[in-house]
Amino acid sequence: MSDEPARASAITDLMHAGRETSRLSTVFRYAIADRLGLTVSDLECLDFLADAGSATAGQIAERANVTTGAVTSMLRRLQQAGWVTAERDPADRRRVIVTLRPERAAELERPYERFAHRAAQLVEGYSVAEIRLLARHFERMRAMYLAELTGLRDGGPTRRSPSR
Repeated sequence: MSDEPARASAITDLMHAGRETSRLSTVFRYAIADRLGLTVSDLECLDFLADAGSATAGQIAERANVTTGAVTSMLRRLQQAGWVTAERDPADRRRVIVTLRPERAAELERPYERFAHRAAQLVEGYSVAEIRLLARHFERMRAMYLAELTGLRDGGPTRRSPSR
């Protein structure tokens, strides 16, 4: 007896759950940005800097998928609001190194605290093998997103009329 119907059903469930999780993640990010008085692009920038430590304006533009002009405006706004510092790179004066101000890091983390606690509780119920499976899955999804973003930036598939 073939396991194909069960597999197809499981894949459908997985894809639905992934889309719903992605949608809710986006809504959650907008709510956090609003709570902090930021745009979602601002929040993405600050989250990236919290992970990276420091980055060039070009790296931030690429990560946030915005133009260099847009990132310049965003960084000016974040600098004026006291979120980041921007210093000329001593090795290349044309580049600007942007850093999240350490005294603001806790303020950035605060809206995530309850979610992080609940996520930790959720993961406690998983075996090591399940956690490793999830980590591999998310790493592969990350790679797919990066590849798709690169394709879109490089003039990938043109728009088609909606088929959904």
